Amino acid sequence: MYLQSSVCVLPRTSDHERQLKLLQNEIVQGNGIADVLETAALDAKQEGAIVRRFQQDREAQYREFLGKCNDYLVDLKREAQIRNFSFAELQENDEDLKKLTGWLVKIKALDFYGAPVGGEADKSLQECEHALEQYAARVYEVEQHSKPGESRAIGARGGRARKRNYARNKRRAP
Repeated sequence: MYLQSSVCVLPRTSDHERQLKLLQNEIVQGNGIADVLETAALDAKQEGAIVRRFQQDREAQYREFLGKCNDYLVDLKREAQIRNFSFAELQENDEDLKKLTGWLVKIKALDFYGAPVGGEADKSLQECEHALEQYAARVYEVEQHSKPGESRAIGARGGRARKRNYARNKRRAP
């Protein structure tokens, strides 16, 4: 008998069993057919091939994550170079770091067999955290020394603050 095209292999965990039983129930209630089976590889070579496929999938996700971490670090460096030290930019970068952190948690949750590049991803996220801490320190320093009403975003992306100041100064002009 052919099982159709929606066949999936997962390591046996209590979480997977629970999720698969819930999914099976949902499919059956929708008048579909769902079979949840336990299987074993015929030999160690076949099992090794399946484990490698899991690792390759996670490896690809980790590599994509590493690329996004690199993009994040480049963006922070660019903001510092153009002297865009604003709380708005800091908040945006903080939110981006939280997204990266959440993404890594999701990848690790699927890394059942320890893809080799996982440790590299941890280090890259730590670099991002450290870079944000340094950027934040610079923002606090700039904000502390700026005058009320003065644009704190110095650079190309500080447009909102400059526009506010421009509008304020335009109203004052005779």
